[in-house]
Amino acid sequence: MECRDKVPSIDRWMEEAKKDPDAGKIGMYLVHNGIVRETPKSKVRNGENDGKIVKGMIFSYDEAKVASAIAATKEREGIYYVRVWLNEGELQVGDDIMYVLIGGDIRPRVIEALESLVEKIKTECVTETELY
Repeated sequence: MECRDKVPSIDRWMEEAKKDPDAGKIGMYLVHNGIVRETPKSKVRNGENDGKIVKGMIFSYDEAKVASAIAATKEREGIYYVRVWLNEGELQVGDDIMYVLIGGDIRPRVIEALESLVEKIKTECVTETELY
């Protein structure tokens, strides 16, 4: 997992990934970039509309849980590269929350691994408090 001091460069991440010893096994990379949005999670996920607009969020994470989620993802069949960066603190609308890069042999495995890792991070590893 990456230091949260500086938002990473995906171009640099890709350059580094393509130099990894397992790069020859990889046929696809996917990137997830989560950002703070103004629409409340309750509206997006549940259709609830109380008229509130998100101004920002307090974001934190459990480093050990994230490391465990990354390790489990690396054990998936056909997944050869995993990199995660998480922000922390008080974030504003438009700020980056996280970057996740997954590299693997074929599309279905990479899509499933990315979806699984992001879901695990969002539901088991982080705390998000929306600010209105």
